[in-house]
Amino acid sequence: MFKSVECELGGQDLVIETGRVAKQASGSVLVRYGDTMVLVTVVSTDEVREGIDFFPLTVDYQEMSWAAGRIPGNYFRREIGRPSLKETLTCRVIDRPIRPRFPKGYKYETQVIANVISSDTENDADVLALTGASAALGLSDIPWDGPIAGCRVGRIEGEWVINPTATQLLDSDINITIAASREAIVMVEGGAQYASEEEVLEAIWIGHAAVQPVIDMQEELIREAGKAKREFTPPQVDQALVDRVRQVGRASLEQAMVIPEKMPRYAAFKAAKKEILAALAQEFEGRAGEISEAVSDFKAELMRQMIISQKKRIDGRGLTEVRPISCEVGVLPRAHGSALFTRGETQALVTTTLGTQGDEQRIENIMGDSLKKFFLHYNFPPFSVGETKRLGGPSRRDLGHGALAERALINTLPDQDDFQYTVRVVSDILESNGSSSMATVCGGSLSMMDAAVPITDAVAGVAMGLIKEDQEIAVLTDILGDEDHLGDMDFKVAGSDRGITAIQMDIKISEVTKEVMKQALAQAKDGRLHILSKMNEAIKIPRTTMSDFAPQIVAVQIKPEKIRDIIGPGGKVIKAIQAETGCRVDVEDSGRVLVSSNDKAAIDQAIDLIKSITKEAEVGAIYEGVVKKITDFGAFIEVLPGTDGLCHISELAHHRVNRVTDVLHEGDEVKVKCIGVDPNGKIKLSLKALLDKPEGDSSDSGDRGGRGRGRRGE
Repeated sequence: MFKSVECELGGQDLVIETGRVAKQASGSVLVRYGDTMVLVTVVSTDEVREGIDFFPLTVDYQEMSWAAGRIPGNYFRREIGRPSLKETLTCRVIDRPIRPRFPKGYKYETQVIANVISSDTENDADVLALTGASAALGLSDIPWDGPIAGCRVGRIEGEWVINPTATQLLDSDINITIAASREAIVMVEGGAQYASEEEVLEAIWIGHAAVQPVIDMQEELIREAGKAKREFTPPQVDQALVDRVRQVGRASLEQAMVIPEKMPRYAAFKAAKKEILAALAQEFEGRAGEISEAVSDFKAELMRQMIISQKKRIDGRGLTEVRPISCEVGVLPRAHGSALFTRGETQALVTTTLGTQGDEQRIENIMGDSLKKFFLHYNFPPFSVGETKRLGGPSRRDLGHGALAERALINTLPDQDDFQYTVRVVSDILESNGSSSMATVCGGSLSMMDAAVPITDAVAGVAMGLIKEDQEIAVLTDILGDEDHLGDMDFKVAGSDRGITAIQMDIKISEVTKEVMKQALAQAKDGRLHILSKMNEAIKIPRTTMSDFAPQIVAVQIKPEKIRDIIGPGGKVIKAIQAETGCRVDVEDSGRVLVSSNDKAAIDQAIDLIKSITKEAEVGAIYEGVVKKITDFGAFIEVLPGTDGLCHISELAHHRVNRVTDVLHEGDEVKVKCIGVDPNGKIKLSLKALLDKPEGDSSDSGDRGGRGRGRRGE
């Protein structure tokens, strides 16, 4: 059944239709906003995937190059291989708000695919794909607690803008993506230029209000074109088994719960679980999986009750207390900047490497090609949690954490005209027990200051958690891994003492109210300021001198029309400069030339060569030149590398010269004087201006002589 609905969102029409394409999927929609269109489909199998203890949901987002009239730049000229960073991050933006809304125990293989099939390069498809996923799930027979809707919130010159375009975002000081249900916020992702907690909260709830018509629109679409939901009965809990687990395991699990250190605590939990399985093996034969699940549920219940009723956490901290912090800088002798940041049992070794223009990262996507001068990479090796695992490329989680930390730090960088370096920050997590992405933010800020990157502010980050039992609520500052895994919220906030620079919130319950978010932001600010005070003890401001191993970059400005002289035919000249000096030379379209090397003398040599190539003739200056070409009316003489001037036949001598070859020949080395440069850059030279005048000759050096010229103008 074909059905189309639309509403106004951010000054443009948002259209969702179903029933025209992809009709064999469990649910499918086409979402259009401007000339950007996304096809979102969802399929769930009819058979349960046995032997798993998780929900097998896969989310894929693909940007088709042809959607923007482009051909892929790779060798194969097609969309293949691993997803781009943008595609991966959008997959996470879709996955995080929809996953918690599936019923517990649903183990049917489910896949959401969002394909961008048209892009106007101004309206980003990510929030459209999020809304489309909700609509497709709502239309399908898959049990799902929706709808939700997404939008982007910006602020330009103090005015809030819903779904700002790519051009508008260049002038926006806030860029936050939200997903919301009818009642509350379910996901937040974004950054800001030092926004206050009140401003961030206002942005989030402006987005919540803006998407309500989109939720209305989905409900209308589902009423008229939706399928009946398939029957699904959540797995029944054997209360007798649960009660026996509680009876047998309470003492050992409670003892393990209060062990502050992670690895001994995990060992105690493992031993307790083993004892419970052994004790109940005969009574509940063949049901080890159910027993294990009951143990995990009881462990979560014990932790949550301890926090709610006793206001006590696993490691003994209060609800708002930050773990002990240790900060070290300059820990690696050869890195341009390095820091070791430790908070409790989470530790990050973060390095900063400075590069040149040639080290910029090239980004190709349907929104247009771009270059990045700052990028942050996050690595999570298995030893950081005491595990073994085959090493490979970064996971979606690694890319997401790196992007969050990058967003937190990027606004602290100086203007590119003031700092020409490309900056790469790498965070290697050495230990992990919660909030390694926020440790990356702290370590990244420290390492950049150690590398003498003139950042405007130190930045710290902290992860907030939530435990909600009926009407009882506890907001936790600086959560542990268990508090993240067994809690209801992971709310990461990063910023300086001037305000918030990045934010990310995921929840596992149906919603988080405005009051809870307000409390979480207030506690996050207190935690952030505490962490910054500890970071300031290690290094308060950026160093003023760079590492001896960092490249030096010197900028030279030349006229844009001289760029071709620097590059030369086929790059011959610039390659020769680099080969002779060992420096890297990068030329920008504006005429700015960046010369980089670890050797100051080599930089000076390269700059001298560049200046000699681009030097322009000055009126009155005397040059040693070489005759390059003879003509009937004069000689062309090279006075600067690649620069010729004309010495007219009348300027060869004080007497009349019949033939140029009577005075000059090709290859002659002569001294000449520049007597003029016309508006087109043509240089006029004189040989006779440097010759003594014959006795009785009163003519000046500018007199061309020649028949019929005389002094008739006087």
